[in-house]
Amino acid sequence: MTRPQPVLHAPWRERYLRALAAGGEGASPGKDSTGCFLRDYWLAPRQDEANHVIVRRADDAADAPDAPTGGMVLLNLYPYANGHLLVALGDGRARLLDYAPAQRAALWRLVEDAAAILSRALSPQGVNIGVNEGAAAGAGVPGHLHVHLVPRWHGDVNFMTVVGGVRVHPSAPERVAAMCREAWGEIASSARG
Repeated sequence: MTRPQPVLHAPWRERYLRALAAGGEGASPGKDSTGCFLRDYWLAPRQDEANHVIVRRADDAADAPDAPTGGMVLLNLYPYANGHLLVALGDGRARLLDYAPAQRAALWRLVEDAAAILSRALSPQGVNIGVNEGAAAGAGVPGHLHVHLVPRWHGDVNFMTVVGGVRVHPSAPERVAAMCREAWGEIASSARG
């Protein structure tokens, strides 16, 4: 007989799950929602702090109008580990190969920025970097491809995962976002010289 999985209630996920049930892709339900929280965040730069957007990069002026390269790095509010970041272009496409080569290059530059942020802000011993393309592959937002960066430390899953099947996140999302923003400020200013 299989034991039932223990449940750790996470009421902050309710808004996300209700939007999924309503046919959106994790959007905040509301009159201005596009149905995709990543697109909503991209269209609302004044809400970057509230949405835990760490980096926002505008389109390259040399881009073709049909291949915008602007994108963002943001804190995942439903993380696998403390400091879990998402990287997405503002132009949502379902598959990696749906993007033009310049867009894929811009996405990867943002992934590199996100890895540098994690390194400076949290000093992880490793980072899982991955993409879930399509619902069958586990994508929670299958219509807007995004990259996950999950910082890892030796023993980070600790006894709670083994014994209780529960993950523990020691820092509040607001604190982690502030640490990542500070790290990005240092990285950006050192790049300028």
